[in-house]
Amino acid sequence: MALSIHSKDKHMDSSKYVRYTPEQVEALERVYTECPKPSSLRRQQLIRECPILSNIEPKQIKVWFQNRRCREKQRKEASRLQTVNRKLTAMNKLLMEENDRLQKQVSHLVYENGFMRQQIQTASATTTDNSCESVVMSGQHQQQQNPTPQQPQRDANNPAGLLAIAEETLAEFLSKATGTAVDWVQMIGMKPGPDSIGIVAVSRNCSGVAARACGLVSLEPTKVAEILKDRPSWFRDCRCLDILSVIPTGSGGTIELIYMQTYAPTTLAAARDFWTLRYTTTLEDGSLVICERSLTSSTGGPTGPPPSSFIRAEMLPSGYLIRPCEGSGSIIHIVDHVDLDVWSVPEVLRPLYESSKILAQKMTMAALRHIRQIAQETSGEIQYGGGRQPAVLRTFSQRLCRGFNDAVNGFTDDGWSLLGSDGGDDVTIVINSSPNKFLGSQYNASMFPTFGGGVLCAKASMLLQNVPPALLVRFLREHRSEWADYGVDAYSAACLKASPYAVPCARAGGFPSSQVILPLAHTMEHEEFLEVVRLEGHAFSPEDVALARDMYLLQLCSGVDENAVGACAQLVFAPIDESFADDAPLLSSGFRVIPLDPKTDAPATTRTLDLASTLEVGPGGTRPASEADTNSYNLRSVLTIAFQFSFENHMRDNVAAMARQYVRGVVGSVQRVAMAIAPSRLSSNVGPKTLPGSPEALTLAQWICRSYRIHTGGELFRVDSQAGDALLKQLWHHSDAIMCCSLKTNVSCSLKTNASPVFTFANQAGLDMLETTLVALQDIMLDKILDEAGRKILCSEFSKITQQGFAYLPAGICVSSMGRPVSYEQAVAWKVLNEDDSNHCLAFMFMNWSFV
Repeated sequence: MALSIHSKDKHMDSSKYVRYTPEQVEALERVYTECPKPSSLRRQQLIRECPILSNIEPKQIKVWFQNRRCREKQRKEASRLQTVNRKLTAMNKLLMEENDRLQKQVSHLVYENGFMRQQIQTASATTTDNSCESVVMSGQHQQQQNPTPQQPQRDANNPAGLLAIAEETLAEFLSKATGTAVDWVQMIGMKPGPDSIGIVAVSRNCSGVAARACGLVSLEPTKVAEILKDRPSWFRDCRCLDILSVIPTGSGGTIELIYMQTYAPTTLAAARDFWTLRYTTTLEDGSLVICERSLTSSTGGPTGPPPSSFIRAEMLPSGYLIRPCEGSGSIIHIVDHVDLDVWSVPEVLRPLYESSKILAQKMTMAALRHIRQIAQETSGEIQYGGGRQPAVLRTFSQRLCRGFNDAVNGFTDDGWSLLGSDGGDDVTIVINSSPNKFLGSQYNASMFPTFGGGVLCAKASMLLQNVPPALLVRFLREHRSEWADYGVDAYSAACLKASPYAVPCARAGGFPSSQVILPLAHTMEHEEFLEVVRLEGHAFSPEDVALARDMYLLQLCSGVDENAVGACAQLVFAPIDESFADDAPLLSSGFRVIPLDPKTDAPATTRTLDLASTLEVGPGGTRPASEADTNSYNLRSVLTIAFQFSFENHMRDNVAAMARQYVRGVVGSVQRVAMAIAPSRLSSNVGPKTLPGSPEALTLAQWICRSYRIHTGGELFRVDSQAGDALLKQLWHHSDAIMCCSLKTNVSCSLKTNASPVFTFANQAGLDMLETTLVALQDIMLDKILDEAGRKILCSEFSKITQQGFAYLPAGICVSSMGRPVSYEQAVAWKVLNEDDSNHCLAFMFMNWSFV
């Protein structure tokens, strides 16, 4: 009895609160640093190894570690809440300022409305027979009383004159950033919040195009100013920025005279350049301001360099207002306002230069995203794999984009020259036999033979109708076999080595291969990601199958968010070798799709480019009847394709012929893909999908219907004619999704391994459900479209399919190749037998399917 009481007292003592000495706490903290959650054995070992802990029970030590983890969790949560609170406080201040600005704008509009009403009433009350003459005379009299102020010509060598221009630029910029000088309209989907990019707005009814953004970043104002001034690091369309003169001002600021060249987004328009004055100063409240405007004959100031092959664009007062934020960080106001001389481009391309949304995506939001990205990297919130620093990965992205832009534009001062045409003007070939002129970050002397050679670029542009740019680029990225020729890929990869292959002939498909995408980095909002693509098991020719080696591409994909308004979708890649050094040579190729934002209040314009005719006509060369309906969905975009190859001088003509043929093949493939992936609501505009008419397809249709009848005892559908083409036609246009996959000996095992069955055929409804084409269908495996529940059901029902030939599957969810969930009410699976009654494949029919 005494022993029992003693045990009970001991247990009670072990549960009491224990006051630890500083030495004991220090010993426990050392262990916690190494292992926050030690096991029971580790705690017992700790007691044995540390004599100062010998008087503490293991259970008490367990409680100490639990409390320590709880305190750590509370500390992190408190820190997170303080950060969120600071962001919300700053965002609240920003929203209150925005509300004040909007109230001023409303008051201004109300005043203008009242003034216009008064003018109309006055004009109607005093109307006489000579009213026109009176109005003209009064207008002339008013002009005489208030002549248009003429800007005096400033002395180019007088710093005081430049300072006057700078102060005027500052005042006009601030009136746009925080005032009502521009009628701003918030962009769709740009909701303010502590984790959002900020408040983004575009101009309405102003000269040129303008965009404005306000946001929060956790960087000091001076660091933000340094980043924003380095425009080539974040503005992908900036070719070069030269500061030709720097003049200090008395207030501690600087005036800079800048010449900037920008790339053209497509081969169908000329590039732009700017001659500007940039003024950096500090306001009385401690805010930093960087404002900029073009120097023209009307503003005065020095004359800039001649535009040469560029078209001189005008930057209206723009800039950055950077204010310090309480608790560190900055509040940034960005205004971009430019006039891109829209009348110098073809009419069909003018929406590219008239859209404030495109300017907002490419310039305004790009600046804000870049700053936020660097802030996240500086704080350590973003971790990248592969052992590479974020700055190195950003450099790779910049080099890929710059190389692609150089290829699209082909500037003569870089050494590019036009190669003779073969009679067609659909593909342009330019060559650069002097690569030493542009051996910058994107080129490397190792890719050019020592006995002479250069770089060749084949490029083309075309219009697309009713194809979302983001969807097209996602498809091109995920289904490379749909458009790429692996023989050409092998040639590009071999050019990185000392002894390249012979020039291949471009083929429609190439040899079977698969791609594996290995992610490297992505931006915060996943609007852009960098990755390595491994092309597995490829051989240049059938004789080389035994020597097949993997090939690697460095790839940059951006603009794949279908909800981003005015975003440019782009897929750029370059072959790399296995070493993938930081200074690896990159020869960029790829695709760029830019939406043509139509003006909804303007009538439909006539087409001015024949490049789009192949997409805008239906079968037989007739245009769709719905084309005349101006209220119908009408999304147009311009696609630019550019592929670069290195060559040896004696092989130049052969490489040029190969490149021209290859790009024409890619254009044809992209057109087929564009028509295949067009959303179903647009199907009336692009015409029906092509019906497969090969003998194999006719035979397969007969086997599918016959097997369904044998196993289930019913007819798949009523057939008016027993002819094979009639049967195939009804199967192809069946409303339910019917598809076939390779029949493994045991699908239930295959679904658990990498040897999953692949699809071999699908009717039109099946292709629509999977959001793919007949060619790309072969890249889709059965386990990739079924969710976990669907895979389990199929595995459990496979024995029934094997024994009785078919099985009914309950309602469920599957996933398309684009990642969209698809629901179906019921599915049927049955074995397809050939003429010898041997198992040929496994067929599925998904009934009453729809996208969720």
